[in-house]
Amino acid sequence: MSESPAHPRPAWDEYYMRIALAVRARANCHGNRVGALLVKDDRIIATGYNGTPASMPNCLDGGCHRCSRRDHYVSGQAYDLCICVHAEQNALLSAARFGIATESSLLYSTMRPCFGCTKELLQAKVAGVCYLHEWVYPDPDMQSEYHRLQSFLPNGLRKLDMHDPEAEWAVSGRRSEGVPDRGVSR
Repeated sequence: MSESPAHPRPAWDEYYMRIALAVRARANCHGNRVGALLVKDDRIIATGYNGTPASMPNCLDGGCHRCSRRDHYVSGQAYDLCICVHAEQNALLSAARFGIATESSLLYSTMRPCFGCTKELLQAKVAGVCYLHEWVYPDPDMQSEYHRLQSFLPNGLRKLDMHDPEAEWAVSGRRSEGVPDRGVSR
């Protein structure tokens, strides 16, 4: 079967990121809504989205104290008080739960991984990250350490240039007044 010029076949990066965008639709958070997937040998091995642990009330239902009181916390800090699990963490944990090795895999995430997720990706031997939206560590004095940590990913990080039709809903910094909050905080 040949490719239709009216419907071109997406490149692999775009294909996987579109799936990460679909996974993100399950995120339940007052902050950023993130979807992630791990790919190894051109196969998806795990997916994850951010939210509270299984069987706990979701963020939008008041499940997380930090997320429901976002005005009391600086963005990117006090994660030790947040019960939410990031999308990248959920993808790693899903792979672990089912005994799937993550070494040499690539992570596709709708947002650049935070400091903590980067450490966990390195420990799980994830080779590289492709992401859609930027995440900036809130303390400018620690930016260089954040970038240094991410430099240890063997295949590095790549920001994909793709349109995100739901960016305003998913990225907390892009939400305008009056937009309904449909969704875990990062």
